[in-house]
Amino acid sequence: MAFGALEPAPGLAALGVTGLAAFGVARLWLGNLRRLTEALRQAADDHGPVPALEGPLLLPSIAEIGETARRLARALASQAEQVARLRQADAAIIERLPDPLVVLDETGAALRANGAARTLFGSGQGGAPGGDLAALLRHPALAEAVASARAAGLPQRADIALPVPVMRELTVHAVPLDPPLSDGGRLLLLLSDRTRDRAVERMRVDFVANASHELRTPLASVIGFIDTLRGPAKDDPEAQARFLGIMADQAERMRRLIDDLLGLSRIEVTEHQPPTGRVDLATLAAAEAEAMAPILAPRGATVALALTPGTVAAPADAGQIGQVLRNLLENAARYGREGGTIRLSVAPAEPGTRWPARPGVVLTVQDEGPGIPRQHIPRLTERFYRVDRGRGRSIGGTGLGLAIVKHIVNRHRGVLLIESEEGVGSTFRVWLPAEG
Repeated sequence: MAFGALEPAPGLAALGVTGLAAFGVARLWLGNLRRLTEALRQAADDHGPVPALEGPLLLPSIAEIGETARRLARALASQAEQVARLRQADAAIIERLPDPLVVLDETGAALRANGAARTLFGSGQGGAPGGDLAALLRHPALAEAVASARAAGLPQRADIALPVPVMRELTVHAVPLDPPLSDGGRLLLLLSDRTRDRAVERMRVDFVANASHELRTPLASVIGFIDTLRGPAKDDPEAQARFLGIMADQAERMRRLIDDLLGLSRIEVTEHQPPTGRVDLATLAAAEAEAMAPILAPRGATVALALTPGTVAAPADAGQIGQVLRNLLENAARYGREGGTIRLSVAPAEPGTRWPARPGVVLTVQDEGPGIPRQHIPRLTERFYRVDRGRGRSIGGTGLGLAIVKHIVNRHRGVLLIESEEGVGSTFRVWLPAEG
């Protein structure tokens, strides 16, 4: 046997070729997987579609995986777009609900609110209400309703009165959410502002009670004096004269009250209809002040006039504006200082002040009375409301004069402003529209 160069065995050669082929396929797989990974990462970073894999050495299986990933990404994007549209629709519906709505998270903090809630409480950051919402969330009745709603998983109701910054009465429905909203909302607060409704109801009850009381007192007085005149005083001319005088005063009081009630009803019927016509306010004010002299005389009051000629209110009803003047002058005489001065002025409204921007005229009546405590001023125009009930009745007031003034001013689309300083006096200003 001759010794020469060794030749590789056929098996070893085949094994080497197989290893090289496997190594090549592995590198190709790894390269394809790296390209697929980069494509998926790019799609994730850009929040876009998965880019197509291209190249001469792309394995069919990797191409199929890439195509499946693209189809899956398109399906997920379509679903995400649909969910986004649904969320936008839900948000739009919630935003346009007329009643305030607040969403709370697991800890009870406000996440977001609709437009009505932001109007009610003021706007905070991120669309959440601000301002007075903290006072509402701290209210014991609301805290109890929220806790009960979470424990029972059922809606709960609470009636809440918020005293600051102004008195408000709210009805709150606490509605638990299971499952929670996508933003972590676990509970809805549906709020109804009942302040106006409760105030109207109280005013209605007060009106019936006060009207009955105002009529009952003089009526009982008249009936009592009639019984006296029929009995013990039937042969006493002096007592008869005195009692008949008192009866006449009480009958006059009832007549004024009924006239004011009927007048107020007539004004309210036409309050929605703006007046027509023009009124020379300076001329009318001078005439009404002169006509009021017999009524002002018993109090020793005098009227100081400061009237700008040619001051015209339009559109305006001369009869109703005259009624406003009479009621304000009579009010100043009754509640002002005895022997004091009532200042009546008429002038064009100054631009850039507290009045509306359009042209207008201002009628002012100022007295030298004891003044009105600040807490009473918002209620002065309510029917039968008096700061001093005993004094108001004793000087012949019906308690309806300022209510009539308010409704007439409302019909003229005007503004009534009441200012007072205790110990100094009160000022009543009426802004009326004028020709532009």
